[in-house]
Amino acid sequence: MIICLETSTLLCSAALCDNSGVVGLRESADGKSHASLLTVFIDELLTEAGISAQDLDAIAVSKGPGSYTGLRIGVSAAKGIAYAASIPLIGVDTMLSMFHGVSEMPEKNSFTDDSALFVPMLDARRMEVYYSIFKGNGEIYRKVSAEVMDENSFSEIPEDTTLVFFGDGASKCRGILKGANKIFIENFRISAAHMYEPAFKAFREKRFEDTAYFEPFYLKDFITSQPKKNILGR
Repeated sequence: MIICLETSTLLCSAALCDNSGVVGLRESADGKSHASLLTVFIDELLTEAGISAQDLDAIAVSKGPGSYTGLRIGVSAAKGIAYAASIPLIGVDTMLSMFHGVSEMPEKNSFTDDSALFVPMLDARRMEVYYSIFKGNGEIYRKVSAEVMDENSFSEIPEDTTLVFFGDGASKCRGILKGANKIFIENFRISAAHMYEPAFKAFREKRFEDTAYFEPFYLKDFITSQPKKNILGR
């Protein structure tokens, strides 16, 4: 069994998976609750399954990009469990996890064009997004990057190629990215359940992270905001 942790956005999610798929799932969309809920979710899933962390084959965590704080919470929890239970640690690309999530939705079956490209997007504040582009078979068409979206974004993609956008970054770009070849999936929500296939693939191929030195893939440097008032009230 592998337990998967997803904390790259406001959603806190944990899924327990075996060879057949997801056997247990806990999620909360209550923003900024990751630190208080994640370990509770993990404990509940293990208790329900009647196993301990030592019985797991591995632990997988969404490695980014995404929320700086969310990623640190998820990776810290995963590293702690991996180290304490002496089990392998697997890092899963958040964009790849999102692609597998949309692949499971009924909407994907409506795209009969084999050349359609799938664009998972995460909000990176203002009009900037994190995104990758995947072919329908899961092959990477464009590696993950952080870009500010405007009306000329993706203009280099042939107009006869269907682009399918999804994720919270796509929602805010809908009014900017226009064209008959651009389709937006509205009801997509990231989840630890989407990590099942890439996590087990990594496990079979023995692609494990170094527990001691593994860090989240932030893509951008963390920038703190300036407080409006200092502690002296000036």
